Amino acid sequence: QVQVVESGGGLVQPGGSLRLSCAASGSIFSIKFMGWYRQAPGKERELVAVITSDGYTNYADSVKGRFTISRDNAKKMSYLQMNSLKPEDTAFYYCNVKGLGYNSGEPFDSWGQGTQVTVSS
Repeated sequence: QVQVVESGGGLVQPGGSLRLSCAASGSIFSIKFMGWYRQAPGKERELVAVITSDGYTNYADSVKGRFTISRDNAKKMSYLQMNSLKPEDTAFYYCNVKGLGYNSGEPFDSWGQGTQVTVSS
């Protein structure tokens, strides 16, 4: 069983910054992908950013140049630094972790409960 917990959301003014954290724990042998997704009211969940175990990153066009994803492999954590926030970044942000289980060696694909980010003056 793998648990994923996000933190760091909140209310911020346009142009401000927030840093989200994602912690994975449980029976984990290795983590290949750590990604951040978001879902705004009435919209589908969309990919924001993803980082692989060797540091390859990919971003949604809407956040390129403003958001930065990083990870700490030893701590099994991922971070999303969000700068120059806009009202359209308002959404529930979810962390997704994909890897291999420690005991089973089977792949897992786990999601956190999410954290709310609201950008408003």
